[in-house]
Formats: sequence, C-alpha cells, structure tokens
Amino acid sequence: MFVIIVGGGNTGSHLAGLLLEGGHKVRIIEARPQLLEKLKHELPDEIIVAGDGSSPDVLDSAGISNAQVLAAVTGDDETNLVITSLARFEFGVPRIIGRVNNPKNAWLFSAEMGVDVGLNQADILGHLIAEEMSLGDMMTLLKVRRGEYSLIEEKVHPRSDAAKKALRDVTLPEECTIVAIIRAGELIIPRGDVILQAADEVLALAHSRSLAKMNALLGPSDPLQH
Repeated sequence: MFVIIVGGGNTGSHLAGLLLEGGHKVRIIEARPQLLEKLKHELPDEIIVAGDGSSPDVLDSAGISNAQVLAAVTGDDETNLVITSLARFEFGVPRIIGRVNNPKNAWLFSAEMGVDVGLNQADILGHLIAEEMSLGDMMTLLKVRRGEYSLIEEKVHPRSDAAKKALRDVTLPEECTIVAIIRAGELIIPRGDVILQAADEVLALAHSRSLAKMNALLGPSDPLQH
C-alpha cells in the first residue's frame, strides 16, 4: 500500500519506519527545516517531501492521488483537520487517520471532517494501517529477532488459495510456520489434517521477506481484490 504521512515529528518518523519495515510505499511531508534534517538521518531521502502538508500543491506533489492511506500526525489538531478534509474531499483518499493531540478535540475528528479514525499513538496507527489496509486482513502482533520475524494474524479469505485445503496440502512460504488457528473463538492446533475454512484466523510466525507471500496465500486469489 501507498501511505502518505503528514508531520515529521517523532510520531510521523516512527510510523514511517514501521511501514517501511513492512515493505510499504511511504511519503512523509514536513516543512520545518530542523525536522527535515532529522528525518534525513532516520529515513531514506526519496520518501521525504519538504513542504506544507496542508497545501493541496504539496499533497499533489507527494502523489496523494495514488495513496490508499493518509495519516495526518502533526502536533496541531487544526492543521490535521485541514489535511484530513483535503485528503478526503479534494483527493478522495480511501482511508484517513488523524492524530488527536488534545483529547478535548476528539469529537472534531469525525467523518464530516474526512477522518475515519482519530488516534494519538504511532504504534496504534501503524497496527491499524497494517491490519485494515496495508496487507489485507494481516495484523502484526509481535516482532522478534530485531524485527526480522513477526507473529502475524490473518483471516482466510473465501477465495484464497489456502481455503478448503488441508494444512498438509498448503505450501507455506520459506521461513514461515502456522502456530495456531482460531475458529469461531476456539483454538485449533495446526495439524496436517486440519482443513482451513473461510474466516479462520491464522496465527503464523514469518520472516519479514515472507509476509507478502503469506498475505497472497491467505488473501483473495483474484489480483483485483488486492
């Protein structure tokens, strides 16, 4: 997925790093020179866009017309609301997340202002995007070995290549193993004769380079659905 982040402070830079680690395309917009310099030491130069994220021209130059997700995470609620409104009503971004700095302003972060979800923690933002937008229904629950491996959860799509197959007949990506299956709230041990059913929640341990393949295996086989 292509995610645009507006705001290059600690929240924005952390979120950008989290998404890049997951293999997603990212652009981060920031206007303040001191933060731009800091970002250059933390993130690849090619993802950094210098400019005012509340400007339609700057958003356009960042490629917002192709973005699936926009996260407005500046330290000013009014600015974030301007950005979310532009993203939704001017550019039609499908999924919009806004950072709420002052809890008293939370009621403003509504659909009328273009906001799907108002949040204020970078980790929650990253997990929400990963779960709902970035890799289908895949959610990262835990990272181990310095981020090389992830414990993930993903639902089996009815049109996935794995649906209605016994586990012994499912070819998993390299460095990936299924550790549990949750079906209708019940835990199932992943033995070879267990047949995966649509909506099963699969818990798996996977190397970072296998996440996309795991998503392709459990997600819809029709490429138009990705």
